[in-house]
Order: sequence, then C-alpha cells, then structure tokens
Amino acid sequence: MLVPSRRRLKFEVWIVLGLSLGQSAVYSVVQLLDKMTRAPLAEGTSTLNRSQSTREYFDLTYQLLDIIFALVPVLLVIYFLTDQRQAASGDVGNQGSAFRKLGFNFARPGMDMMQGVGLAALIGIPSLGLYAAGRALGITTAIIPSALDAYWWTVPVLILSAIRHAVVEEVIVVGYLLNRFGKFGWSVPLSIAASALLRGSYHLYQGFGPFIGNVVMGIVFAWLYTRTKRVMPLVIAHALLDIVAFVGFSLFGRSVGLG
Repeated sequence: MLVPSRRRLKFEVWIVLGLSLGQSAVYSVVQLLDKMTRAPLAEGTSTLNRSQSTREYFDLTYQLLDIIFALVPVLLVIYFLTDQRQAASGDVGNQGSAFRKLGFNFARPGMDMMQGVGLAALIGIPSLGLYAAGRALGITTAIIPSALDAYWWTVPVLILSAIRHAVVEEVIVVGYLLNRFGKFGWSVPLSIAASALLRGSYHLYQGFGPFIGNVVMGIVFAWLYTRTKRVMPLVIAHALLDIVAFVGFSLFGRSVGLG
C-alpha cells in the first residue's frame, strides 16, 4: 500500500476543513467584521439554534437535515483515517480502524464518562465567568443558545444538535487534525496551538471573549488527547456543555430574564 505524501495529506486537510470547520471559521470572521462595523459588539447578538420555518414539521425537517449533513465530514475523516488494507480484508476492528485510532468507541465507557463529566465542569464553570467578563468589557455579543419555537420535538432536537457539534468538533479539530499534523512533522505544542486557534476562530462571530475561551478549551482538550489518544471523553464533555446551554436556555432562559 502506498503511503500518502505530505503534499497529498495537506490537500486532504484543506478539503476536510473547506467542507466543515474551516469554512465555519471564514464565515465567523466575516460575521464578526459585519457586527463590529454595524455597532459595538456589546450590542450584537449571536443565536446558535434558530428556527428555519414557521411551519412546525418543516422546521423539524430542516433541523434534522442540518444535523445529518453536518456529520458527513466526520464520515469523510473516518474514511481517510481507516487503514485501507485492513478495511479491504474486513478487519477494521483492529489497528486499522479509525474509531480505534481516535479512541472514538465504547471501549471504556466508565472512564470516558468520568473524564467527560470532569472536563465539562472544568471548562463550563469558568466559561460563565469569562462570558460575564466579556459582556462587561464589551468584547462579547449577547449569546442566545436557542431560538427554536416550543414544540414537542424542541428538546430532543437541541440534544441532537449538541451531540452533532461535539462529534464534529472533537473528531475533526482534535483527533483528525492532530493525527495529520503529526504526519506533517509538526511538534506537539505547535499541533495543539493550531488546533486550539482553529477552534477559537470559528467562534469569533460571538466576539473575542468566546474566541479566548474556546482557544483555552482547545488547548486543554488537545493536550488531554495527546495523553490518552481518546476523543470520546472530549465528545462527552462537549456534548454535556452544549446540552446544558441549549436545553437549559430553551426551558428556563426567558423565565429568568434571558433572551
């Protein structure tokens, strides 16, 4: 089997990013500039989950389609990382499996869950303070985690949306990119920094506070991945953070004067 050259792998990375979070980063920078040239950032608003139709079941359809198609780049990454020799022989459950390489499986559910919950607490609590500080300094927009209308499917869709974000970001930005950066010959600190900066960049539309917070989160998550070689705890932590934000806001935000 031919080993892909660095040049080929770099094209591969650009394609993956162009179809996923690299594209999001470009839009995020443009959106930030748009908001900054309209009014001070403190007067801006960033809505994370918005309705796409005034008709209930069309809105549900659009939401589910967004979630499904957002996961396609993850499948592409899994394909690229799978050892094609073992895939051809049907032996993808061992070393050639991308799920095994990334630690994106249920090999140790108890430990992954404990680490995920701990990470969520470690990142989530300081994030609230950083958001408040950013708002006070005028460098962060008002963030509305959910603007979906209240239907029977709202909470399940928000949970699916949270899981989608967790899987896409952690599998691509941490697992996949650190694998590829290593093949480029990059050092571990440089790889972690690049991964963290990308994570921060596609949150810039929310302001500079979330950019800083997500860079810090990216450093912690990427460093932990280099130690454990498991992306699953990161997916769990990220999903928990987003579920609390999305669902909590949807259920209680307006009753406590938010939104």
